[in-house]
Amino acid sequence: MVQKFLSNEEGSAAKFFMLSAVVWIVIGMGLGLLGALEFSFPDLTKGVAQLSFTRIRPAHVNMVAFGWLSMANIGSALYIIPALCKTKLYSEKLANFVCYVWNAVIAFGAITLVNGYTEGREYAELREPFDILVVVGLVLLSYNLFRTVLTRTVKKLYVSVWYIMGAFFWMPFIYIVGNRTFVAMDGLNDGILNWFYGHNILGMWFTVLGVGIAYYMVPKMTGRPVWSHSLSMLGFWTIAFFYAPTGTHHLLQSPVPEWLKALAVIFSAALVIPVISVLTNFYMTMKGNWWMVTTNMPLRFVMTGSFFYFLTCIQGPFQATRGVNWYIHFTQWVVGHAHAALLGTFTFFVIGSVYYGLQRLTGRRIYSVRLVKWHFWLLFIGFSIFYLALTIAGLQQSVGWALGYPVAQWSLTLPPMWITRSIGGVMMFASSCLFAFNIFMTMNDKSISSEADLNLAVPVEVK
Repeated sequence: MVQKFLSNEEGSAAKFFMLSAVVWIVIGMGLGLLGALEFSFPDLTKGVAQLSFTRIRPAHVNMVAFGWLSMANIGSALYIIPALCKTKLYSEKLANFVCYVWNAVIAFGAITLVNGYTEGREYAELREPFDILVVVGLVLLSYNLFRTVLTRTVKKLYVSVWYIMGAFFWMPFIYIVGNRTFVAMDGLNDGILNWFYGHNILGMWFTVLGVGIAYYMVPKMTGRPVWSHSLSMLGFWTIAFFYAPTGTHHLLQSPVPEWLKALAVIFSAALVIPVISVLTNFYMTMKGNWWMVTTNMPLRFVMTGSFFYFLTCIQGPFQATRGVNWYIHFTQWVVGHAHAALLGTFTFFVIGSVYYGLQRLTGRRIYSVRLVKWHFWLLFIGFSIFYLALTIAGLQQSVGWALGYPVAQWSLTLPPMWITRSIGGVMMFASSCLFAFNIFMTMNDKSISSEADLNLAVPVEVK
């Protein structure tokens, strides 16, 4: 029985995490769509407290951030690290055990959130024992991956190993600091801690994992070495140096010490350095091979993610400056920006990784390349509509507040944006359903394919 549930088969844990993530993106996107619809139809779930916006919003955030994105990233790391180290994962059983626990935390944690049992901190809503289990899971995964790296059969560590191991080194500390179960303060100090945590799970967890995965995917799928190893390491160490204090730029209009505000703004602006280094490396590696994005669907997802990475990380330092922050703070602009990072950038990165990795972990060719293309276009167009609607709504709010118009007056301009946002949400939810269906059908295909068949870049017969 133990052998059945805690498999020691090579690659089983990576596959388990990826497949679990596919389930959570459907449920999480569904909750997000419901929340978007409630802006236009406030009585949609009237009388059901668990489905009110204030309840489903934290459940949606945790399902997407920790259910979908974290589990897909972890699954990709469990695949990439052994591949780059030319060795087996230290313990498949341990990683499979963590996956069962992680799934239970997301499922039961969401139930507690919709019933109002919450810590009340942004991105840290899970209460005990769930946040304790998350820390235990992170520590066990870190131990597993570090032991794998220590048993490697290659001497030099490729840049993806640096990025991924950096994420697993930093995240347990960041998560502990950000949760009141472990560190509790009152008043403004709690807000400072909250945004240290809230911004660093983006920068030192999702960003570092996503970029590390992309650094693996781009050279692997183009067949070319990364353009500059030195530039890749510059990106890693500048993220490590500049990211930590930036969270306070969310609190520039509050009585936070001025030196901390200045540090946050300066370091936020300095983040253009790792962004430029990463994107220069990606685009120079792609030089002469851009035609491949027309046929290689995992590569298309990754390179589209790099476009959103540029958009997000240029917008971020710009809006962290005091003048711009004063203008757009507390508006839907910020909501659009947050989604551009987690949904626009890192979701596109890791979807490419899941499509690529699952085929090689299972030996099965993707069920339908046509559905992969539908998935891409629905997600890309849907997210673009969603992002533009939120950005325009944010600017409308900013103008109204800046000019001193009554809220009842300028808020009349927002309903069309809510409807447009919901249209984008419907498309993104549909793309997630296609994604899950395609993966489910792939897993039910018993035939084993050759390496050439697994490469979505070769001409294939579309089902």
